[in-house]
Amino acid sequence: MSTITLNQLNSRDREEFVRIVGPVFEHSPWIAEVTWHRKPFASVGKLHAELCATVAQAGEQKQLALIRAHPDLVGKLAQAGQLTKESTGEQTSAGLDKLAPDEVKLFQGNNLAYKAKFGFPFIICARLNKKEAILNGFETRLKNTREQEIKAALEEIGKIARLRLEDLVK
Repeated sequence: MSTITLNQLNSRDREEFVRIVGPVFEHSPWIAEVTWHRKPFASVGKLHAELCATVAQAGEQKQLALIRAHPDLVGKLAQAGQLTKESTGEQTSAGLDKLAPDEVKLFQGNNLAYKAKFGFPFIICARLNKKEAILNGFETRLKNTREQEIKAALEEIGKIARLRLEDLVK
């Protein structure tokens, strides 16, 4: 991923801004599109806050669509090599590309249990966690209510977006 300065990003038109910032939120360029008109952004932190405010103000249906746009950890897309390059790198950083067959089955079983309970994939910022912490996260968060998990998923998406922005904007 190439980097851009904040000044360069602030000078981009809507289409270019969405092309650059859109991938920060998995398959959800609408967030960058809605946020674009609030520029110029004084810092990467301010840009991140505005993007997250867009998500917070979007309403539950759009928030659920954002959550559902994320792939399962160690899921079919990962196994087939069909994740976005960002998701591939994030899952790799957590060591999820080097699992034994029984560990893959464990992740896939957790994914199924989580989706059956909540109706969307388990989201955790893989770059800030390793395999053991992620597995513990499944165990802990499966005890939550759906409302708690929507909130937790959106918080994790915010962390993912922050790291992706920091990689993108210098």
